Amino acid sequence: MSENNSNELRIAVVGAGPAGVYSSDIFLRELKKKAADLGLPDHARIDLFEKLPVPFGLVRYGVAPDHPAIKYIADALEKTLDNPDIHLYCDVEFGRDLKLDDLMPRYDAVLFATGAVADRPLTIPGADLDGVHGAARFVEWYDGYPTGARTWPLDAEKVAVIGGGNVAMDVSRELMRNADDLKARTDIPDNVYEGIEGNKARELHLFIRRGVAQAKFSVQELRELEKLPGVQIVINEDDFDLDDETIEQAGKDKLTRQMVEELYAVRDMAEDMEDGGGVDFEGNPATKKYYIHFNSAPTEVLGEGGKVTGLHVERTETGADGVMRHTGEFTDYPVEAVYHAIGYKPASVPGVAYDEQRSVLANEDGRILAEPAFTAETGKSTVRPRLYATGWAKRGPVGLIGSTKSDALLIVGNMLEDLSKSDGIDGGAGASVAGAAGSDTVTTAKGCIAADRDPESIDRLLASRGVKPIDFVGWKKVDAYERAEGAKEGREHKKVIDPDQLRALALG
Repeated sequence: MSENNSNELRIAVVGAGPAGVYSSDIFLRELKKKAADLGLPDHARIDLFEKLPVPFGLVRYGVAPDHPAIKYIADALEKTLDNPDIHLYCDVEFGRDLKLDDLMPRYDAVLFATGAVADRPLTIPGADLDGVHGAARFVEWYDGYPTGARTWPLDAEKVAVIGGGNVAMDVSRELMRNADDLKARTDIPDNVYEGIEGNKARELHLFIRRGVAQAKFSVQELRELEKLPGVQIVINEDDFDLDDETIEQAGKDKLTRQMVEELYAVRDMAEDMEDGGGVDFEGNPATKKYYIHFNSAPTEVLGEGGKVTGLHVERTETGADGVMRHTGEFTDYPVEAVYHAIGYKPASVPGVAYDEQRSVLANEDGRILAEPAFTAETGKSTVRPRLYATGWAKRGPVGLIGSTKSDALLIVGNMLEDLSKSDGIDGGAGASVAGAAGSDTVTTAKGCIAADRDPESIDRLLASRGVKPIDFVGWKKVDAYERAEGAKEGREHKKVIDPDQLRALALG
């Protein structure tokens, strides 16, 4: 179909991470399947906007580089972007380069897949001491985020990590990593390799507030924990003394049951490491110790002279119902750095209401709301037409890729349903409106709501503002360069981190 055909749906997606890319792919697939039944055009153009110079968001910049599944996810996302109906606009920031008033006249629907880049704050005394770090900033450093830190203070010999999820596990693993092993297996840039090589950490304590059956680790994370060269895992056997009711409750959910089973495998490995005189998973003498503390709730970061000196931790009890109870028993652990991985806060979006209570864009089943709180008069907030949210922007920073795909399918279904209820511009199928150039008229079909049907309109607008988007071809240039640089060192990939260099490679 001609790119200038006005009888195609025009969709803007903000955010080119997994949520945005999967949603774009699912929209096109679902439209093909349902167009006839819904009376919609069977063709759509999707413009995918990303504030960073390169796509893939969380997969490239939010997951530890040594996850083996990253490569396969990134490859799948790239195949999706290699689609003539999906137009990538990287280095275009919503709120700076484009605003909602720019998108609404040009697109029939706008979908926000903006993710999360900020830490939830640590709210215990001492959280402001020098040596307390949020996981998000540390992740940005080791993942080479374009605007992230280029150096990181890794001079603490004893380190604490607070958190019971996958990010806490990622952060802990990277702090215990051998630099040469990490470099051989991943795409880390030179500054990260040098930082990890100089890391002085020899003892790490991971504190999880609840019990073994309430942790939120994936099985894959635990298996990666089990293969850390030079690291002895240390556990408290009492943490694994679960009662029958807790075991029964954990067994009701497949993922929880698998996680608990794997944690018991970690316990057995830790016992073997201790029996071997302090060895790693291969039986070699360990030079680092990794302590895992369940039912341990940090209540204060201790300090002296403005710097971290320890962590005050309360022993807790967790019932089969998952409710945590305080015991009043405290232990102080001497540490010189504290990392907190207690959750991310999804980004707010200019012009869109934010639900502070849930830390999401205000939405109901992915449909953007006019305000976050339900009104007393109607019992619910008003839905803003043609605006949607998916991924973490919709549900908060929980769930894995499977949850992201489920979200996308739900939201796409809602979008198609809503579009099918519109008869086109000015309320009538076949209505004629002036083209963006002001010369010809265009005829619109059901669901084609936006008045400006010229697909090049957005390009002219960005050009008028001095914005130079990076498209899929530009990304492939970056990818080719990174692969060539990696090959020089016998690696598959070596990440470029400087944003100006990324732009020069993509646009050159």
